[in-house]
Amino acid sequence: MSSTPVAIVGTGLVTSVGLTAAASCCAFRAKISNPFETRFIDSSGAWIMAHQVGLDPPCAGMVKLAKMAALAIEEALQNLEKNQWHRLPLLLCVAEAERPGRLARVDDQLLTQIESELGASFARGSATVPHGRVAVAVALSQARTMLRSSDVPGVLIVAADSLLSWPTLSHYEREERLLTESNANGFMPGEGAGALWVAGVETRSKQLLCSGIGFGREPAAIDSGSPLRADGLTEAIRRSLADAGCELAHLDFRITDNSGEHYYFKEASLALSRTLRQRKESFDIWHPAECTGEVGAVSGVTVIATARDACLKGYAPGRHILNHWSNDAGERAAVTLEYREAA
Repeated sequence: MSSTPVAIVGTGLVTSVGLTAAASCCAFRAKISNPFETRFIDSSGAWIMAHQVGLDPPCAGMVKLAKMAALAIEEALQNLEKNQWHRLPLLLCVAEAERPGRLARVDDQLLTQIESELGASFARGSATVPHGRVAVAVALSQARTMLRSSDVPGVLIVAADSLLSWPTLSHYEREERLLTESNANGFMPGEGAGALWVAGVETRSKQLLCSGIGFGREPAAIDSGSPLRADGLTEAIRRSLADAGCELAHLDFRITDNSGEHYYFKEASLALSRTLRQRKESFDIWHPAECTGEVGAVSGVTVIATARDACLKGYAPGRHILNHWSNDAGERAAVTLEYREAA
């Protein structure tokens, strides 16, 4: 078991169904979605539907990512004085390098633009984590190491991503991976931003703890054509459980990044069959992407923010939660969460 679990002490979220974590999680609970037509059309001449974040005034590209991230950060750090923000390292989660249509220079420009938008700077050690849907799990692992080895009031994990550009949409449309009138096996693209304030465990308050983190690699990635056995996700889940010092049967429900494609639902089912060795009456699976669309790197925050909201407001099926994510490059990640009441 990890000697130092870390606590999620603040969350911020900007999605197509809410500009705060509270509003977004309320929509997730009610299964509300808000897709509408983009200005792009598919090969059949129909408008491509997407989950878009409405900002005033409207903007796009790097500017929009920075503005959404700034809103999420302000929410996540609302209980920390702004003159203390400079002590926090910021780990910025963005799309993986292989993602079609990825914004040029996002790795070296977005963090600077976010700081400019906020009028604040962050500590040494701030870095970009370009791993798409598994990026937040990678950042949590890095944050745990930082909290062990340095005297900081926490680590800020931020994610910002958008699939709403023509280079991205046209690629997935050609690959028949978008959800359209003629294709039920696909996802609806989205965009958003999220932030997690991660700190050491405080026994005097209610907290959602990250107690286990695990990673794996899937040899049969979605475009490989190889038979899927869910080897990578199975490995990630087993490592996360070992890190947390528990068995899958001890957990109460799951929250994942599944956004509509059959491949990823099949993977989740196969991984469960290979890791759950004890019969459970129920083991529900939640997927916020049914409300936000596919939001790439931001899915890490939507999943964890959903878990925290459900635990704090008392509608979670239990206190022990499995989260897992998969990206198209074959990277897999799983995180074990535990909600603890004040001592």
